[in-house]
Amino acid sequence: MYDVLDLYEEDYDPKRPIICLDEKPKQLLEDKRKPIPMKPGSPEKYDYEYIRNGTANIFVAVEFKAGKRTTQVTQRRTMVDFAQFMKRFVIEKYSEAKVIRVIADNLNIHKEKAFYETFSEDEAKKILKKIEFHYTPKHASWLNAAEIEISVMDEECTDRRIGDIGMLNNEVAAWTKRRNENKKKINWKFTKKIADEKMSKYYVS
Repeated sequence: MYDVLDLYEEDYDPKRPIICLDEKPKQLLEDKRKPIPMKPGSPEKYDYEYIRNGTANIFVAVEFKAGKRTTQVTQRRTMVDFAQFMKRFVIEKYSEAKVIRVIADNLNIHKEKAFYETFSEDEAKKILKKIEFHYTPKHASWLNAAEIEISVMDEECTDRRIGDIGMLNNEVAAWTKRRNENKKKINWKFTKKIADEKMSKYYVS
């Protein structure tokens, strides 16, 4: 916990960005009957029945001190999907950074092994050379600021019926573009001092 909170308390450094990473599973649900549009004095009406069109995954990486985020919709959430997302992230988005400090939970795909299973050894080493992983404690993924960003994404974009992966991709891309243009940041207030005040009785000496 202290490792993550120490990073959050650092001053912003674009050469050593702190990136919070998480994923959001999404059911693809299509309306069985066409909704009745909203009109004066009457809200939009949806039928309770829907058609299941499978699932998708949304990768979310947020540099909350800078108000920047990167998202990608994928069909699955595998080691290969993770490694490819991170390659795009490192090469395209943060090519000027010396090291990218990535905060993630302990999900089995968030490991260096994913890069060696996806790319050649040389390419995997090249990517990993720029990444420094920091993991949230087990049962404490709430320390990952990406969860806050995903909650905002749900509230503003994805917490509704979206019937296919193409539409989901367009909606998430538009939401990401708007958030980045507005440079929306996260004001993280949970510090080591607050942690000690609230949780010290649970610490093991």
